[in-house]
Amino acid sequence: MRDLGVGFGYLVKGQKWVGTHGRWFGFGLLPGLVTLVLYAGALVGLGYGADDLVSWVTPFADDWTSPWLAAFRGALTALVFAFGLFLAVITFTAVTLLVGQPFYESLSEEVDRTEGGEVPESGLPLWRELWISARDSLRVLARVAFYGVLLFACGFIPVVGQTVVPVLGFCVSGFFLAEELTAVAFQRRGVELKERLTLLRGRRLAVLGFGVPLTLAFLVPFVAVFLMPGAVAGATLMARELGGETGRDDRDENSPEDGRADGGLPAPGGKGVPHLPR
Repeated sequence: MRDLGVGFGYLVKGQKWVGTHGRWFGFGLLPGLVTLVLYAGALVGLGYGADDLVSWVTPFADDWTSPWLAAFRGALTALVFAFGLFLAVITFTAVTLLVGQPFYESLSEEVDRTEGGEVPESGLPLWRELWISARDSLRVLARVAFYGVLLFACGFIPVVGQTVVPVLGFCVSGFFLAEELTAVAFQRRGVELKERLTLLRGRRLAVLGFGVPLTLAFLVPFVAVFLMPGAVAGATLMARELGGETGRDDRDENSPEDGRADGGLPAPGGKGVPHLPR
């Protein structure tokens, strides 16, 4: 159970990191805000069109008498919107990370710099990094969909479906959310998806301690936007620990710092990754 606290600690440390590096916090907000606008538009469109969609797929119910027709299609409309909202929640992080790949990579690199030691770089062009990120996100989404269908079926089991299944659902969502966030740091280290999953499973409780609270918070879209920069920072710290790298607290206190005099901001240029203005 101690690992649960360790994982949650990385989440808190990540939020503290962006809290003390305010410019990077603002920098990391941009992708989340763009994604939130896109998702809000999609959900508003779904809200207006759900009735028509349900009517189109249920022509057999046109001759039903009231109140059965209204009750049936009303329930289906609610399910359609709930399913759309569920998809928005489980894909928000993946889409935000894809949209903000250059931003979050820069943020993750800066976390590595402030923690000391080597700052890994993938050495890949930006288009290649985006392709790998999108490919891995689809693979993770397929796994989430599989578990989602399985848990949905188990939801019909009396008592268990209303108690155990929701808890398992949050655990599954939290695990894969942590995977998506640590992928930013792991991808720069050349760690493939299969190896990442192996590392995360080896510290499952710590991963759940990081991912489950974040999943609960991400149910509120505005909260997700403001927590995302700190989540990426915390995931980078956790990825360092999973990879056996030492942090600032583990180095000899007499070891030299990296000598940066610009407040921790990276040098401009390189792979087309955007950086904060000086």
